[in-house]
Amino acid sequence: MLTMLGFAMIATFLVLIMTKKMSPIAALVLIPALFCVIVGQGAQLGDYVIEGVGNLAPTAAMLMFAIVYFGVMIDVGLFDPIVRGILRFCRADPLRVVVGTAVLAAIVSLDGDGSTTFMITVSAMYPLYKRLGMSLVVMTGVAATANGVMNTLPWGGPTARAATALKLDAADIFVPMIPALAVGLLFVFVLAYVLGLRERRRLGYLTLEEAPEPEPEAGTVLVTAGGGAGDSRTASGAAGGTEAHEDGKGRGRDGDGERTEGRTGAAGEEAGGFQGLDPHRETLRPGLYWFNAGLTLALLTAMIMELLPIPVLFLLGAALALTVNYPKMADQRARIGAHAENVLNVSGMVFAAAVFTGVLTGTGMVEHMADWLVGAIPDGMGPHMAVVTGVLSLPLTYFMSNDGFYFGVLPVLAEAGAAHGVSPLEIARASLVGQALHMSSPLVPAVYVLVGMAKVEFGDHTRFTVKWAALTSLVVLAAGVAIGII
Repeated sequence: MLTMLGFAMIATFLVLIMTKKMSPIAALVLIPALFCVIVGQGAQLGDYVIEGVGNLAPTAAMLMFAIVYFGVMIDVGLFDPIVRGILRFCRADPLRVVVGTAVLAAIVSLDGDGSTTFMITVSAMYPLYKRLGMSLVVMTGVAATANGVMNTLPWGGPTARAATALKLDAADIFVPMIPALAVGLLFVFVLAYVLGLRERRRLGYLTLEEAPEPEPEAGTVLVTAGGGAGDSRTASGAAGGTEAHEDGKGRGRDGDGERTEGRTGAAGEEAGGFQGLDPHRETLRPGLYWFNAGLTLALLTAMIMELLPIPVLFLLGAALALTVNYPKMADQRARIGAHAENVLNVSGMVFAAAVFTGVLTGTGMVEHMADWLVGAIPDGMGPHMAVVTGVLSLPLTYFMSNDGFYFGVLPVLAEAGAAHGVSPLEIARASLVGQALHMSSPLVPAVYVLVGMAKVEFGDHTRFTVKWAALTSLVVLAAGVAIGII
């Protein structure tokens, strides 16, 4: 009974947000509350929610201060050289823009943090997508899928969890997986090429002079963005949601269907070409470039070495970055205020997701769902448990947290595989292939950073991305089988 209700709750949630009948934050709260009552445990709802909030509070704190820290680093110009290089490669060609998005997301993903990747990628590429009238779900889909492949880095989380759960060495799991992951990343670049080619065919091979000029909007922000003039070459997002379809024919509209404009700032276009980050913004601190680079490097090194909990590191880093770069209190308040909307949106989503995960775990639905899936595996599939694990990692890491999958389900799969002579190392490697899809799960806080900054509806992102991310995961699995490591 709990198994059926668990699947029904997840299906109801996905249908409601993908059909835009409810906002994600409302669905994350109301749907699990309703199902908690249905299973007869409504009296325990408060306990489940408090437990879920407690479990996700460190993640929310990490995201809050990470947004402030990397927001400040973007403000002061730390990432401008990388962005300029990517934009020089992109020019005004939609194909190059999409490929550049995948490359930038993959490079920034080396730090192991999805939120960081999405903040930098969207800040750099959003203005160009807007100016050229490109589909914003292409940007979010490509960025999420590239980050999902790179999320398997040992310091990214899943590999360490698999190693801990099965008492293995993380290097023994990850190093042999590198060729398969490289194939997966190559597939993401090919996918970006294909999607970019579709955008080029839809929009044509543009120059920035041909693209419509953005219309100013109240408020000053970091990046410049182009809106449309309402012709066939425009597509603009809005705070009320972006309706950008897979076929590339969507247009950004607010709740009333009117065309709206995105974020804008000072002009970011020079004789040398379009600049995604305004090179003349007042927040730049070129004299402190090497300090900020050193601080960021030290922060990432401390994260990898686990010298302190990540939320503490970002808290210290944000405080230090604000103090050194903006000694005046008014400037510090302005920078915090500039990023407050993203902080509030993301932290709100995280705590709403805590209701969902708290009910799913507290009622026992997750456990029953996992047991049912493992029990449904035919005995004849025993010798192929590594492949079975790889296939199961797609839905399980999408509908469950990584902690739930790696610490709850993976040991059971490894035990079943061991009974048929399958090495725990193969099981552990196979468990990583679903990460490309996992990074678009509604239970991953970082995805709300992505869709929030890109002004894309979560349902639109889900409809577009899931199939491509699942295909990428299957490519990684096939490569692992072909190479002989799974």
